[in-house]
Amino acid sequence: MQNKEEKNITSNRKAFHDYFIERKIEAGIVLLGTEVKALRNGKANLVDAYASIKNDEVWMSNAHIGVYDHGNMNNHDPVRQRKLLLKRSEIKKLDSKIKQKGYSLIPLRVYFSNGKVKIQLGLAKGKKSYDKRETIKEKDAQRDLARSLK
Repeated sequence: MQNKEEKNITSNRKAFHDYFIERKIEAGIVLLGTEVKALRNGKANLVDAYASIKNDEVWMSNAHIGVYDHGNMNNHDPVRQRKLLLKRSEIKKLDSKIKQKGYSLIPLRVYFSNGKVKIQLGLAKGKKSYDKRETIKEKDAQRDLARSLK
C-alpha cells in the first residue's frame, strides 16, 4: 500500500449544508505556477464553485484562487475556469448522472497529495429547505448526546 501524505488547503463546508453528497471523486487540476504558490499560502475559496462537463472534459468554475503576493505582471486570473483531470470512463459515468434531474458536481475540498494539488468532487443532489432543517436537528441531537456521554 502506498503511503499517501495529504495536506488540506480548503474545504467547501457550505456544500454539505446545501446538498446530499452521494459519491466522492478525486480529480487532478491544471494550474499555473502562481496558482500553486497561492494555494501553498492557503488562498482558496470554493463557496460558489461548481464543475460542469463540456466536450467530454470537466471544467471547474467560480473557484477563487487568490493572487500570489510576490507574482509579477504574469499573475493569474483568480476566478478563471480550470480543467479537471479524470479518466474518460469516469467522465462518462458522471455525465450520465448529471443529465438526471437534480444532480450536479460540486468541489468539496482542495488538498495536496504527495506534492500534487487534488480536488475532491462530490456528485450532489440539492436539498430542500426542510431537508436542511432536518439535518440541523440531527446534528444538534448528536451533539447533545455526545455532551451527555462525557
